[in-house]
Amino acid sequence: MFPRLHSRGRVLRAAALCAALFAAAPPPARAQGLTGIDRERGQVMLKQIKSKIKDNYYDPTFHGVDLEAKFKAADEMLKQATSLGQMFGIIAQAVMSLNDSHTIFVPPAQTARAEYGWEMQAVGESCYVSAVKPGSDAEAKGLKPGDQVLEVNGIPVKRAELWKFHYLYYSLRPQAGMLLTVRSPGGQPRRVEVLAKVRNDKRALDFTGADGGADIHNTIRDIERSYQLRRHRHVEAGEALMIWKMPQFDLSIAEVDAMMDKARKRKALVLDLRGNGGGSELTMLRLIGNLFDRDVTVGEMKRRKEAKTLVAKTRGANAFAGQLVVLVDSESGSAAEVLARVVQLEKRGTVVGDRTSGKVMRSRYHSEKMGMDTAVFWGVSVTDADLIMADGKSLEHAGVTPDVLMLPEGADLAAKRDPVLAHAASLAGLKLDPEKAGALFPREWRK
Repeated sequence: MFPRLHSRGRVLRAAALCAALFAAAPPPARAQGLTGIDRERGQVMLKQIKSKIKDNYYDPTFHGVDLEAKFKAADEMLKQATSLGQMFGIIAQAVMSLNDSHTIFVPPAQTARAEYGWEMQAVGESCYVSAVKPGSDAEAKGLKPGDQVLEVNGIPVKRAELWKFHYLYYSLRPQAGMLLTVRSPGGQPRRVEVLAKVRNDKRALDFTGADGGADIHNTIRDIERSYQLRRHRHVEAGEALMIWKMPQFDLSIAEVDAMMDKARKRKALVLDLRGNGGGSELTMLRLIGNLFDRDVTVGEMKRRKEAKTLVAKTRGANAFAGQLVVLVDSESGSAAEVLARVVQLEKRGTVVGDRTSGKVMRSRYHSEKMGMDTAVFWGVSVTDADLIMADGKSLEHAGVTPDVLMLPEGADLAAKRDPVLAHAASLAGLKLDPEKAGALFPREWRK
C-alpha cells in the first residue's frame, strides 16, 4: 500500500512546530477530560505502537533515532496529560520522531467532528484558501478562494509544515474554530475568526443491531458519502482527448482496464493526479502497465532483510499508445508521485503542475482495538519498504519536479480558473479556456 497519511520535515523542526501548535491551538471542539482508564489506554497504545515499529520498520537502525528513549519520554509525558487531545498529540510526536512520511499514529475517531467550511492548499511555497463551502461561517466572514493564508492561530503557515496543520486539526484535536491571518490578491493582511460546524457523535456505537440497526445504517451512509466525494470522474472531447480526474489509487484491475479502454479511443489522455495522495500499489502497477507496450521496472523495494524489484506488467496490445499528460500538485503523494516519475524516466509523456509532496514509502496499516463488547478502534501505519526509483534515487522528501512547472495564482483560485488543465489540453492540441477548465470538476462538499 501507498497510504495517504504521512509526515515529513526535519525531526527537531517537527517536534518544535507541533509543540507550538498544541500550545497555540484553542480548546478542542468539545473538551474531553482524561480519565484513569483513558490514560491507561494511551499507555497501552504507546507500548503497542513501539512494538509494531520495532518489529516491522524497514530500517532496523531507525535512522539513528533512539526509539527506546523517545517512547520512554512519551510515556512520562502521558502521566501529565490532561486531555485526550494532548494524549494523542504526545503519542503522535513519538511516532513522528522517525521523520517518515508513512509511519504515523491514527487515533481513535473523535466524538466531536469539526467541519471548518474551508480548505487550504500549498501552491509553490505559499499556502492559499483553495475552497470555501457555501453557507459556512467561513463564507459569512468573507473568506474566499485565492486568499493567501499567512497564519493560523498565530503560527506562520508554510508548505513544508502544512501537513501538520491538517493532522492536528482533523485527526488529533478538532477545533471549534481558528483565527486566520489572510491576504486577498492585491490586498492587505487581515484577521478572520472562522467558526467550525461541530457535530457531536455518540461516544459508543452499537453494531449488534440492538438499536434497530441505526448505528450500522448511519455508518454505512457515512462511508457511502465519502466514496461519492472521492469518486473518479472523466470528460471526453470526441476522439481528441479524455481527461481523467483520479482522486486516489483505489480501483481494481478490471476498473483500471475499463477506464483505460475508454482512453484508448482517444488520441490523448490527461491524467489529473492533483490532490491524489496515493493508495493501492496494485492499482498503480496496473495503470502503469496500461501506459506502456512493454514491462516497466518501477524501482526496487528495499526492506529490512531483502530487496525486491517492482515491475509493472504491460497490457500489451491493449495499452494506451496516445499522447499522455500527467498533472500533479503539492498534494500529489506516494503512488501518484511514483507514476509521474516513471512517466518522466521512461520519457512517456509530459508532467505539468507543481512539485509533488515527497511522501513516497511503502507501508502496512496495523489496525488495533481495545475492549470486547465496547471496543475502541485505532491504528498505526508503519513503513516496511523504501522505493528506490530506476534512476537510483528515492522520492521521499524530494518529490517530483514537473517538466512544466506551472502554478495557479491567487486570482485564478478566486475566479475558479484552472490554467494548468487548460495548458495540458493545449499540449494535446485542444483549446480549452481556463474558466471552462475550472468548471469541469467542481468542488463537492459533504452534505
